[in-house]
Amino acid sequence: MKYSIYQMDIIAGKPDANRMKVRHWLEAEMKENKPDIVVLPEMWTTAYTLKALDKVADRDGAKTKSFLKELALTFNVNIIGGSVANQKGGKFYNSSFVYSRSGELVYEYDKIHLVPMLNEHDFLAGGEKVPEVFELEGIKMGLIICYDLRFPEIIRSLALDGAQVLHIVAEWPAARTRHWKVLQTARAIENQMYVVSANRVGEYDGVEFAGASMAIDPWGDVLLEAGEEYEETLSISLDLEKVKTVREEVPIFTSRVPHLYKKEL
Repeated sequence: MKYSIYQMDIIAGKPDANRMKVRHWLEAEMKENKPDIVVLPEMWTTAYTLKALDKVADRDGAKTKSFLKELALTFNVNIIGGSVANQKGGKFYNSSFVYSRSGELVYEYDKIHLVPMLNEHDFLAGGEKVPEVFELEGIKMGLIICYDLRFPEIIRSLALDGAQVLHIVAEWPAARTRHWKVLQTARAIENQMYVVSANRVGEYDGVEFAGASMAIDPWGDVLLEAGEEYEETLSISLDLEKVKTVREEVPIFTSRVPHLYKKEL
């Protein structure tokens, strides 16, 4: 399963310009690396222009869904569509969409953990459904958005449901770069799954972003890591058999004693 991960600098508040950037990137990437799956970062159409959501957000995901479907069909590629600002039912959400190479919307998710450090609660509503497993090319996968990384409960649930790859789409700040790297590695090790992340670079409203998009294997080895300052593409093939091998070598899932664990923390 070959991946291309787009570590992107986002043009604040300019959805059309960012869609053009993504299209040009994908055109070049399909010629050069021919990936099976591409991954975009969080809020890639607008950046964190929270005060302007009424002007720049999608309406029911319509523009982004149409755009991603068209790209998937045109380039015959599966798309982990990062996330976008999305207005629905009178509220704004941070929404992700996943498309198969046949143009099918196979999964959508609204970020459930809102970031108090960015005052997200003042602008966004949290999703009401926890992340669930979806499939691309017969591989079970999961997706979380940025701050969700700090909540291992939801990721363990994905692993228990058979996820072999976890995707993290983010606008993680440079001030907490060490957390970004350590937590991803921990999630890979404790769940014995691949972790594939797409973070943004650049700066907006006084916040610098960490970059350091990564691909980590189920043993916790960092296979690829982008730099922290510039746009970059990570291209890598994942050997999904390694998930099975690691889970057999260190059988944590059969060692669990969930009847002794607290049901709610």
